Amino acid sequence: MIDWKKLFSSFVFAFTGIISTFKSEQNFKIHTFISVIVIIFAIALNFSKERFVLLLIVIGIVLSLELVNTAIESAVDLITEKKHPLAKKAKDAAAGAVLVFSMFAVIIGILLFIEPLINSM
Repeated sequence: MIDWKKLFSSFVFAFTGIISTFKSEQNFKIHTFISVIVIIFAIALNFSKERFVLLLIVIGIVLSLELVNTAIESAVDLITEKKHPLAKKAKDAAAGAVLVFSMFAVIIGILLFIEPLINSM
């Protein structure tokens, strides 16, 4: 049987995490702002359904990685306030994951937008 109250609570916790991250993390704000701009341009260029779905997947992955990065950084900070090489390694690796996928997201974005931009001229 589905515990609807527990299920609803899990969604509330998830949205609280997203909102909290948006309020506290500059990079999440930047990625969210860029995502909105990119979606507006995709709509203006009348993206095909396939292009739009791929764009949303890429945006979802970038924003999700930012949330995971924030979770890792917060967990590390909770465990130790002292600077420790393993704490730095964990935080740097999490940030690196965001950076790696963000670079690929830019490449994917260029590939998605180049044809519609050329055709709109």
